[in-house]
Formats: sequence, C-alpha cells, structure tokens
Amino acid sequence: MLDVSDLRFLTALAAAPSLAAAARNLGVTPPAVSQRLALLEDRLRLRLMERGRGQLRLTTEGAYLVDRAKDILDDVACLTDDMSARAGRIEGPLHIIAPFGFGRLRVAPVLARFGDENPELHPVLSLSEDPVGAMSDGLWDVLIHVGRLPNLRITQRKLAPNRRVLVASAHYVSRVGRPQSPEDLSAHRIGVVRENRADASLWPLTGRDGIETNLRVHPVFDCNDGEVLRAWALAGFGIVERSEWSVADDLHAGRLVRVLPGWSLPDADIVALLNPRSVRSLRIDKFVEKLASEIGTPL
Repeated sequence: MLDVSDLRFLTALAAAPSLAAAARNLGVTPPAVSQRLALLEDRLRLRLMERGRGQLRLTTEGAYLVDRAKDILDDVACLTDDMSARAGRIEGPLHIIAPFGFGRLRVAPVLARFGDENPELHPVLSLSEDPVGAMSDGLWDVLIHVGRLPNLRITQRKLAPNRRVLVASAHYVSRVGRPQSPEDLSAHRIGVVRENRADASLWPLTGRDGIETNLRVHPVFDCNDGEVLRAWALAGFGIVERSEWSVADDLHAGRLVRVLPGWSLPDADIVALLNPRSVRSLRIDKFVEKLASEIGTPL
C-alpha cells in the first residue's frame, strides 16, 4: 500500500509550513500536492492532514505515519550508505553549515574539490552568522564552528587550532600610536564583529603573568561579517579582534600588525560537529578528513 516515495512525500509535506511551500520544495504545483495527498488518503482510508488556512496540521494518524516514515527512511538511507561504503562509493546528499567568512573562504573551496572528486555527491553549503543556532532544524550533516562551544552532547572533531589576535593597519598604528596596555584601548577606535550570540564588546585578555582582565570595549564600528571588519581594519578604521586564519597573510605581508602582542585572547579552535540524527556515512567521514587535512595548521 505504501512505498518509499510515499513516505518521502509525507515527510516533506509534514516539514513544510504550508501546502504551497511543500509544492515548492517538491518541485511540483500545489494542485499536484493536493491530488497526491487525496489519493494517498483514499488508499489508506485515513485522514492524514487537516486542510485549512495557515499551517498544515497532521492528524493523529498522520503524525504516527510520519514518525514511522522517518524511522523507515533513516533505515533505507543507512542501508544505502552501507552498500555504497562497501563498494567504496562516495555519493548522495551532504549538507554543511558554516560561518559566513570561514565558510565562504575556507570550507567552500574544499567542498567544491570534494564534489569534483566525487561526481555522485550532492553537496549543499549553508552559511550562517549563527551556525550553532542554525543546527536546530536538524537538516544538516556537518556543522563547522569557530570559537568556544556551549556544552553540547554531540560528536565533535577538532579540525585545527586557531588563535584570536588584536590587529590594526600599519598606517593606523603609525598615525595614532600603538597601545601598550589594555587600558590604553579606551583611547582608540575599536571595531567588533557581531556574528553570533557572544558578547562581542567583552574582551577577556590574559597577560604573560597569567592574570586575566575582562576588558569592556566601546566599539565605534561593527559588522556581522568578519571579513568586512578585516577590510575595515586594512583601511585604517581602527583596532579589531580577528581569528588567526583570517589575518595570517595580512600579518606576514605587513598590511596588518599585532596590537598588544603580550596579551592573549581565548583560542577559537575550528571544530566539526556531526549531526547525531544523520546516518554516519562514508561521505561524511571522508569530507571531514579532507577538510581537516586541507585546513592544516594555522600560519
């Protein structure tokens, strides 16, 4: 009475906020969705969804069927992945979530090469200013995070160490001067990135003596994209805090210089989180391995 395509149709319908949205996701027209749902209900002799204005609502029977369908589809996906792994094939969907800057500059090129090496792979990259918040919808396989993590009970793999540093352009430092202590920052123009839920204006600085100072800065410019903030620092706007991966080339070339090099910020290691709801497949493991090898040790 039911086949796998029916189960996929129902789970897609249940996940959509409306019939029109479900039709867009399925690549068909709303009347086609309505007709297929009606035919399925006729076959089962059960009402699966309440139609009406606003959000689609599952009936009790529909909710039971969708729950069972998810389990069955997971088993089918697991079996498919097992057989692909036995044959040494890397194929199927691979959904990655990553921060804007790091995702665009470092993850996207690796994912493109991985997809080129495995033509049966269907890679999807979602960039977010709050990747950990974006994980709540459950529709992802690997989430790349830069920085401190909340206490998540989820499989994590450290991809690379990453320090955070204070930097400014050489021109800014020559014009305004270089601060000698954290207290001197109050006399400087400060920029911060607001790309997640962290308190961007609180800088926990640790001196060579191991004593930590929680410094409250007062930003005069900010952006939710770290690479924009880097560009503003290069333009001489002021002092910013950036990840080492973002500014290593600029520091080596002398375009940016370290500020307060005797003080350190907490590390912001680059980690991969593996979705516990995803089937652990060869494509996920191999992508994480490739990403770790290509990111390498920060400069």
